[in-house]
Amino acid sequence: CKAGGGLCYGYRVVKKLDANGEPVRGDREIIAEEAATVRRIFRAFAAAKRPKAIAGELNKEGIPGPLGRAWGDTSIRGHVSRGTGILNNELYAGVLVWNRQRFVKDPATGKRVSRPNPKSQWIRTEVPHLKIVDDDLWQAARVRQQEISAIFGPNPANTREGRAKRLH
Repeated sequence: CKAGGGLCYGYRVVKKLDANGEPVRGDREIIAEEAATVRRIFRAFAAAKRPKAIAGELNKEGIPGPLGRAWGDTSIRGHVSRGTGILNNELYAGVLVWNRQRFVKDPATGKRVSRPNPKSQWIRTEVPHLKIVDDDLWQAARVRQQEISAIFGPNPANTREGRAKRLH
């Protein structure tokens, strides 16, 4: 199974050639140091540490985040329904998910914007060789997210209405 789109934290592209000397695209492998950081994030979150606190610790220790940038709480918690952020990336659980979103041109601005596809259109493939987080730890993070959602409700920043309020 090949990975399309961008690389995510914890993985690198495997550069190799096929029998004709052409580059083989889409193969990934785990980066051990980054995988250890991913597991640390999951363990801390499952133990009720807030994403902002986790990010602060990683930054204080000088551990570079995705794309070599500083860690932020959103890079850790992401957007549950869109499958973004470290805690929602199913690749860490050994599942590659395709077709989560599509891109359309905004007629008002002419810019390309992402729109989520319904979950029924997502394509899921097991990729056990890319698994970083074991099933128990993955499930512990899901349980923690459900607890947070039950207490606080959905994050308003993750809704169109919530983002609109922020702008005014």
